[in-house]
Amino acid sequence: MEPCCNLQRQVLLIFLLLGVVGAGWEPRRYFVMEETPSGTVLADLVQDLGLGVAELAARGAQVVSEEKESHLQLDLQTGKLILNEKLDREELCGSTEPCVTHFQVLLKKPLEIFQAELRVGDINDHSPEFPEREMAVKIIENSPVGTAFLLKTAQDLDVGNNSVQNYKIGTNSHFHVSIRNQGDGRKYPELVLDKELDREVQAAFRLTLTALDGGSPPRTGTSQIRIVVLDVNDNAPEFAQAFYRVQIPENSPSGSMVAKVSAKDLDTGTNGEVSYSLFHRSQEMSKTFELNALSGEVRLIKTLDFETTPSYVLDIKATDGGELIISSLTNPIPENSPETEVALFRIRDRDSGENGRTICSIQDGVPFTLEPSVENFYRLVTDGALDREIRAEYNITISVTDLGIPKLTTQHTITVQVSDINDNAPAFTQASYTMFVHENNSPALHIGTISATDSDSGSNAHITYSLLSAQDPQLALNSLISINADNGQLFALRALDYEALRGFEFHVSATDQGSPSLSSQALVRVVVLDDNDNAPFVLYPMQNASAPCTELLPRAAEPGYLVTKVVAVDRDSGQNAWLSFQLLKATEPGLFSVWAHNGEVHTTRLLSERDVPKHRLLLLVKDNGDPPRSASVTLHVLVVDGFSQPYLPLPEVVRDPSHQEGDVLTLYLVIALASVSSLFLLSVLLFVGVRLCRRAREVSLGGCSVPEGHFPGHLVDVSGAGTLSQSYQYEVCLTGDSQSNEFKFLKPVFSGIVDQNYGRQPDDQSFSSVLGM
Repeated sequence: MEPCCNLQRQVLLIFLLLGVVGAGWEPRRYFVMEETPSGTVLADLVQDLGLGVAELAARGAQVVSEEKESHLQLDLQTGKLILNEKLDREELCGSTEPCVTHFQVLLKKPLEIFQAELRVGDINDHSPEFPEREMAVKIIENSPVGTAFLLKTAQDLDVGNNSVQNYKIGTNSHFHVSIRNQGDGRKYPELVLDKELDREVQAAFRLTLTALDGGSPPRTGTSQIRIVVLDVNDNAPEFAQAFYRVQIPENSPSGSMVAKVSAKDLDTGTNGEVSYSLFHRSQEMSKTFELNALSGEVRLIKTLDFETTPSYVLDIKATDGGELIISSLTNPIPENSPETEVALFRIRDRDSGENGRTICSIQDGVPFTLEPSVENFYRLVTDGALDREIRAEYNITISVTDLGIPKLTTQHTITVQVSDINDNAPAFTQASYTMFVHENNSPALHIGTISATDSDSGSNAHITYSLLSAQDPQLALNSLISINADNGQLFALRALDYEALRGFEFHVSATDQGSPSLSSQALVRVVVLDDNDNAPFVLYPMQNASAPCTELLPRAAEPGYLVTKVVAVDRDSGQNAWLSFQLLKATEPGLFSVWAHNGEVHTTRLLSERDVPKHRLLLLVKDNGDPPRSASVTLHVLVVDGFSQPYLPLPEVVRDPSHQEGDVLTLYLVIALASVSSLFLLSVLLFVGVRLCRRAREVSLGGCSVPEGHFPGHLVDVSGAGTLSQSYQYEVCLTGDSQSNEFKFLKPVFSGIVDQNYGRQPDDQSFSSVLGM
């Protein structure tokens, strides 16, 4: 089967080639700007190919390309060529201009191929970027005015006019920037000296270099220029020619010499010894070329490919030696380290006698010491622990002076970097943060950002943020708040309710990536702001009762008479809870008024005979929110002649059939209770009547006589002036032959009439003895 498949592929390939050759159709060229939205129509193939829509569909037209995924598609229903996805010119073509991608329109039945190409235009979507945020430039103090110093260029992924077009620096009195155009079209910035330098007056400068592209509006990128003024080596190396142009075949073997550069230095000795190095050293340059630092020879270290890169530009720097030879250099120096050796070097002077004797020193004001050793060797050591957060870099100028006449001096600068250790915890910009969010917020709402800084550098300064526990242990913080670990943004995960939760507090942590890591905490307060999401609620009169509440109004009420007061509350706060009252409807519109701020309902005039006895008032209770919310309440007012009327007709209400069964049962209970009470009262009356009749009969028969003396009447009132809480009446019967009085207790009787002439009570002793019988 495999030979057959190969044969089929070969036949198909032959037909494809024949179709291309036989088409005889000049390639169509289409254009689109990068970042154009997908679905954009680029062309009408029906018009361009001269074919109908039905013919395109019948012949199975399709778009094919050399790319793995086609950026275009053909709509067979309309014959339109449509962009399948957004295109990124820099991703497709890099720095190549123009950016062209090729594709074919393939027709089957019969086979036919049409060639086409799509050019992708550039938009200004990238800013210039310098390879380093800071570049150092060393300038001799006796450099003549007009001397130019090459600066590092900025890179812009855009092409054409959108690439870097200009450079400028901040205003100063010593330098300006000029642009040097190379043969490859690139622009190189040069720092030009406008005024003589004096290291003793100002030893360093710091300027900002800005790169601008040609877009509209232009994009920019910046880098800091740190200029160090040196007063050593009066003569700098000079190349024999400023520009070397070399041609080399692409099939040249590895190790082939490309060119040899040469520079001379008018100084003598080590100051005249020139070494070479690549100035702009990209990764691709390092893999392709090597430069002999002593001879200046440039050689290949891999084969070249003209189709990939047709040309290279190498910037070579020539540096002289000087009279100071460094044997060892420790750089950078870890901060907080004790006394550390930075460099070991020796001094060489080719003169003899006093002219060959030298004195070595460093400048004041730096935490370093120069210690002499043997055979003109010196050690540069730190005075103590360095703190990178105070100063991260030191430029140590070593001055060597001989004892000849005149004395000659040379200087060499060593740049010492201080490396970081994780000795600083992140510090929040605020000890506490207060964030406000309105209730009923949308989920995942960004409510604020916390921020912390770390004085360390690198990973020791990389901060991550996290949530800690809430102040309230019962608060489920993880269901309320989330935090972006990278930038400290806080989000509300769900809608908050002011009436349920008016605010909460929690702690956040900022942790660096050092080893061991350090962290700090800050307090975050979230204050929930009230929205007017609750309508007023009427407490009185109750609106959900089965029977409405009826207020009574005397017919003789004066104007201003207080009929009733509407009581309402609002769960919101502030102005959202400020309530006002308004009378909407009334049976007699001019009879009643409502006070807006307290809900009191008053009469406005005297009632007349023509006024109806029943009134219905509709009141509106409204809050002061934005927008306001409201509730309505209905009042029933009944006009009466006086509050002592035995019958006050109430307004009829519609009864709920579900309550009829309960009402009947209540009626039965009332009837039963009334019957039992009546029977009990009747029994008591009968009993009292029988006793009274019996006592009257005994008196009429003479069984008892009332002697004159102790008790004028048969009733004695014991008033409630003593310890008894009620008045009691007692009947006293005295017999003629009795040696002692009889005091009979009948019953307590509520009495409101007392004989004032005979109201004296017996003394406690006699009263007690009588009771004892």
